[in-house]
Amino acid sequence: MKNILYLHAGAEMYGADKILLELVSGLDSKKFHPIVVLPEHGILEKKLKEKNIETYVVPYPILRRKYFNIRGIWQYINSYYSSSRKIEKLIKKKNINLIHVNTSAVLEGIYLKKKLKVKMVWHIHEIILSPVMVGKALNYLVGKYSDKCVAVSEAVKNNLLKSGYFKPNQISVIYNGVDSQKFTPLLDSSYLYNEWKIPRDAVKVGMIGRINAWKGQNDFLEALSPLLESNKKLYLFIIGSAFNGQEWREKQLEEKISHTKNKERIIYSKFRSDNNYIQNFLDILVLPSTNPDPLPTVVLEAMASGTPVVGYSHGGITEMIIDREDGLLAQKNNVLDLRRKVESILENNVYVEYGNNARKRLENYFSLNKFIKTFSDCYNSL
Repeated sequence: MKNILYLHAGAEMYGADKILLELVSGLDSKKFHPIVVLPEHGILEKKLKEKNIETYVVPYPILRRKYFNIRGIWQYINSYYSSSRKIEKLIKKKNINLIHVNTSAVLEGIYLKKKLKVKMVWHIHEIILSPVMVGKALNYLVGKYSDKCVAVSEAVKNNLLKSGYFKPNQISVIYNGVDSQKFTPLLDSSYLYNEWKIPRDAVKVGMIGRINAWKGQNDFLEALSPLLESNKKLYLFIIGSAFNGQEWREKQLEEKISHTKNKERIIYSKFRSDNNYIQNFLDILVLPSTNPDPLPTVVLEAMASGTPVVGYSHGGITEMIIDREDGLLAQKNNVLDLRRKVESILENNVYVEYGNNARKRLENYFSLNKFIKTFSDCYNSL
């Protein structure tokens, strides 16, 4: 039995949060005992406890932009050491055999690895392009302190290798998986027509994701709002919330929508717990991330739901979607091409064909069982 300590960057239910939940709840309980320590209370904590996963909350700092100044650096350092000692005290009698750090923004694993004298898996979900110095520093730390670095895609692996800080065979790629029983074309999502007061013959194109600087909500609106004029059945959906403390981004988005023509057919909803039904409800999912998205979970969820995807051609989506087979890839950060690609699916009515192909590809390459087995093998190798 291996006791594995998991450290994570939050307690919400976005991509990396969902992946952590699926992993620890899917491991063989006869071989692995996961112990999760979160930096805050939230829905992820609740979900973990519902799965009978040993879970604790110890506030510890997560590397965010708010610390990228002189005062912030001192705040981070002080909080880092005090919170790391609290975690050490909490788990010192747990006989930890391995540490799994989930995302590069969590550095407390370095302190605990040294104190506990155990090996560490660092699970990297990010491609950090800026600030450049932060990206370099994190790559150095991951390369120096991880016994095994797991990248969620080849795109992430290649970005790490460019740094020159990693030993041969230190990085493995393990594709995330999603539950294809939860995300499925068989769900009845018809209640959403009533909730959002839209007609049954509506054409529904949407995006789901964090409201932040690079997820592309502005590109989504710029690319697709003109189509509302020519297609009176078209409705646009934006689902997601901002980080705590960045609620101004939500207000900014709402303001932009309020000044957009045909705004009555643009629906914005903050984070929801029924994303599997929303994925089933949409006719097309759009991924307009302006920075390369490492391996977007929303794309996996759409594929499992039989929903075709249109996205910018960079990052992990290029390993997930085969262009013109189960979705369409647009030139990166080209809103006109993004619009053309969505128009192409609408005009050629290939929703079902692309959606069926996407579901098959997910089952072959991104299954939850394969994801859990590959991680189990990784743990056993250390």
